[in-house]
Amino acid sequence: MQVRSQQGDTLDALVYRYLGASSGYVEQALTLNPDLAAFGAILPAGTIVELPAAVSAAATDQNSVSLWE
Repeated sequence: MQVRSQQGDTLDALVYRYLGASSGYVEQALTLNPDLAAFGAILPAGTIVELPAAVSAAATDQNSVSLWE
């Protein structure tokens, strides 16, 4: 999915806004867009960013262990 940054966006804020989480997705987004690191912390407004595909919560819950059940 391609998205466009807004004024003052950081990559982690952009990822969180569209995918609902940033853990792991920020690293994947940097792999998909290696040129983003050159911008530093704040992305220029209007920068096109390719985001990774979101993993559903059900897929990640299958490998979790509950300590209280």
